[in-house]
Amino acid sequence: MALFKTLTAAVYGIEASVVDVEIDLQLRHRENEGQTTFTVVGLPDTAVRESRERIRAAIANSGLFFPQDRITVNLAPADVRKEGSSFDLSIAVAIIGATQEKAFNVSKTMFLGELALDGQIRPVKGTLPAAIKARSQGLERLIVPIENAKEAAVVEELKVYGVASLIEVVKFLEGQINVEPVKFDVSHLLEKANIYNVDFQEVKGQIHTKRALEVACAGGHNILLIGPPGSGKTMLAKRISTILPPLTFEEALEVTQVHSVVGLVNGNGMVLSRPFRSPHHTTSNAGLIGGGSIPKPGEVSLAHNGVLFLDELPEFNRAVLEVMRQPLEDGLVTISRASMSLTFPSSFMLVAAMNPCPCGYFGSPTKQCRCTPLQIQRYVNKISGPLLDRIDIHVEVPAVKFKELGETTSSENSASIRERIVNARNRQRERFSRETIYSNAQMNPKLIREHCKIDSEAKKLLEQAIQRLGLSARAYDRVLKVARTIADLEASDCITVTEISEAIQYRSLDRNYWT
Repeated sequence: MALFKTLTAAVYGIEASVVDVEIDLQLRHRENEGQTTFTVVGLPDTAVRESRERIRAAIANSGLFFPQDRITVNLAPADVRKEGSSFDLSIAVAIIGATQEKAFNVSKTMFLGELALDGQIRPVKGTLPAAIKARSQGLERLIVPIENAKEAAVVEELKVYGVASLIEVVKFLEGQINVEPVKFDVSHLLEKANIYNVDFQEVKGQIHTKRALEVACAGGHNILLIGPPGSGKTMLAKRISTILPPLTFEEALEVTQVHSVVGLVNGNGMVLSRPFRSPHHTTSNAGLIGGGSIPKPGEVSLAHNGVLFLDELPEFNRAVLEVMRQPLEDGLVTISRASMSLTFPSSFMLVAAMNPCPCGYFGSPTKQCRCTPLQIQRYVNKISGPLLDRIDIHVEVPAVKFKELGETTSSENSASIRERIVNARNRQRERFSRETIYSNAQMNPKLIREHCKIDSEAKKLLEQAIQRLGLSARAYDRVLKVARTIADLEASDCITVTEISEAIQYRSLDRNYWT
């Protein structure tokens, strides 16, 4: 009988848990000679159970000894379900160690990796959460596929080794070869991350819309673009990332942790630019919010610290849109299952676009709308009032005039717009330095009362707007938040009638738009 233990990790949500891999080898009886049993226990899913054949072939094809004994693999804790192929490497190392033919020390070492039949090690998901967990548990080494090494090396005070094959791991553990730990200079990469192949300078006309987008990005406000087909709504939305402030290291780490769980971290090892997610309108609840037997993050979490763009907003299933209320309000989404309840971060800027009617030409001065009032009403009713209330800015995007398309003078580029936005965000960070928020859009009623004080003239204008437009209490708060952002862009501490007036203009749907 032989026992051997190694460590690996299982990812639940965006957090990892340490899993003990325990191997027990029992000598076979003479009457059962030639019959090898290989059992994996500890609530493994199909991918984990199938690892038996991958591990058997990988060890044999690496020229290593595979025991002909009764092999029992226990993945502890045994009452938590294990899924995925990242346990392969840890199990294989434990089997090799249990044969006592290879003497190596695996203490304070975590293993992650999927094995190919020839012994090569393939990349896996969730490396960054596993690395964070390994460091918090006081482990010293993490051995991962070479493709995942940069991602894991983001975590400091942990030696990360990237390996390509099982035989390389064994020789490294035996001391036959030397593998250098991976070094990762995050600050250098972050400096070079903000290079885009699109720019606001390429958008002709739409001065009013560009201003609204600048205000939205400066305060982290949700925005809805309403306009006919071809007016440039999508073109404008795709350039929002170019004017948002650069990711800080802490934000980049949060984003990478979410993307790591679903295997979307690129070759840089870290997500260095703000995410821009644009799901199709046929997406499901699980696709947008997240789901699964062991829940995985959806689009709202993949857009964390970035932009979620919903094009053709009324075409989305209404039930799908309604489930966005919690993440829009709280910046978190909680998914509950019978076995567990997981919470994912989802602090994103919502950018939505829609036509004014099904044909797209309601209110157009050049094209006639073919829609009946009933069709328009049905179209508009696909978006609920509570969801619209959570969108701070509604702005019309008119069709671009021919003379604007032919203009030769360049409009303002993204870099200069971003500079103003960064300055405004810095004012907000200073203002909320003692709070857990970082932008005006996240202010609660208490902070609104504290930081959005207005003079009597501005108060009178806002009162008139409420009476005429019938603004809800939430819409009232949103006008004040947007006005605070406009003042920040002007580097002003006071909110005057000018800022209130502009903020009210950004409530198009409150002005009986379809009448």
